[in-house]
Order: sequence, then structure tokens, then C-alpha cells
Amino acid sequence: MGGMHDPTDAPAEIGTPPGDGTRPSADPTAAGAPRANAWGQPVGPALPDWTPRAAPARAVLQGRCCRLEPLDADRHAGPLQAAFAESPDDRDWTYLSNGPFPDAPAYRAWIAQATAAADQQHFAILDASSGRALGSIALIRIDRTNGVAEVGFVTFSRRMQRTPAGTEAVALLMRHVFDDLGYRRLEWKCDTLNAPSRAAALRYGFRFEGIFRQAIVTKGRSRDTAWFALTDGDWPAVRTALARWLAPENFDGAGRQRARLQELR
Repeated sequence: MGGMHDPTDAPAEIGTPPGDGTRPSADPTAAGAPRANAWGQPVGPALPDWTPRAAPARAVLQGRCCRLEPLDADRHAGPLQAAFAESPDDRDWTYLSNGPFPDAPAYRAWIAQATAAADQQHFAILDASSGRALGSIALIRIDRTNGVAEVGFVTFSRRMQRTPAGTEAVALLMRHVFDDLGYRRLEWKCDTLNAPSRAAALRYGFRFEGIFRQAIVTKGRSRDTAWFALTDGDWPAVRTALARWLAPENFDGAGRQRARLQELR
């Protein structure tokens, strides 16, 4: 569930259809006819060696700008709540299913509940050099049998919005899911009205797959959900582009990007 966003550069246009970017990408089977079974019915590619994958690790994921630590109520609730409280209002929570929280104890209680979920792995995002709390992010709906997970509870404080740390935090999760765990699919879902989250998903390399109408009721209102996904087949090109964009040489002395991420795919 995409929430807050990381618009480090402009919304992704490259690779999206004309118009509002809401039409699904082309069917990947269109390039060639699918194989047929013994009755002549089309079926998907065989996966004879597939086995269920491991759960995401409760381990530190280290980057150049930030690091992801397994979210801990006692350790992270206070610093993260202080970071979120720097926002002048509550608009950053509009499209998230949780928050805003009135104080650190309330946030601590939510963390304790969230981190107890068997199919979720939550992370605190900390500055790589200072250890300063920047935000949080999670892998949710973890499906080990099918090798699928979803990026959720993307909560970036004002400290990290429009900085490379936001992009790197997502890249670290992607790398863990595909390179470390061998998953086949990573999803991003958000309110269809959350334009910044939809733009961020495309910018990171996710592909739009469609809209689930009246999918959920959240905070007393109906939500249509936009679905995006990245597969293990998409990942190599996305990984290369992210690495090139995050490289120190892509930023000038003032920290401004030299090339946009979309230009590197």
C-alpha cells in the first residue's frame, strides 16, 4: 500500500501509455504463443524447480544514504514519531491506513501490533551516517509459497522526502526480495487518487496492472486501489537503473541529480 511518496524527480513518463497512465501494460505473453498442455489448452511456463521461498530477514539492509533496521517499538517509536511530527499538518497520512498518531505511546502500540503480524516485515529507515530516524517501510502480504510480497506502509518524514534516501530505501527492499530471497513478484498498491504514490511506483520501475474498484473501506471512505507490480524478469533492468541513479557520480556538489531515474532505464 503506497502511502507517502518520494518524488525525487518528476513523475515517470517513460514506458507509460499516453494519457493518464492508468492503462495496464501489454500482456507479456503477447510476444509469443504460450505452450499448450496435452489437451491443447494454453498454459503458463513450467516451473519444475520452484520451491517456497524464505521469509524476509529480520536484518539490517545497508545502503549508502540510509539503512533499514527491523522496526522495534521501544527503539524506534520515539525518534520516528518526532520525525513525523515535524510536518506542519496531517496531510501525509491521508492515504495511509494507519495514523496519524497523537504521541509516541500511540505509535509504539501500533508498531507492536504491526510487527506481530506473521505476513509482514516492517523496517525503520535511518540516515546511514548519523542514525537519525527518517521514516519507515514494510513488506506485507508476504506469500512464500508463490514468491510474492508487497511494499506497504511507505511512511517518509519530511526529512527524507525528495532525497535519494527514499529511492534507496525502496531499492534496498527490492534487492532483498529478488536477489536475496529469489521472489518472483513485488507489488505496490495505492489509492487511485494518490497521484504522488502512483507516480513514484512508475518511477521506481513498477508496471501498472489495473484498478480494483471499491476494493476497501478505509478511514470511513471507499477506496479504489491501483495495482502495480515488478517481476523477477523486470528486475535486472530496474536494478541497473537504480544503481546508476544512486551512484555518487550522478549527483553534483549540491546534491542535485545529473540524470533522472527514468532516463537511465
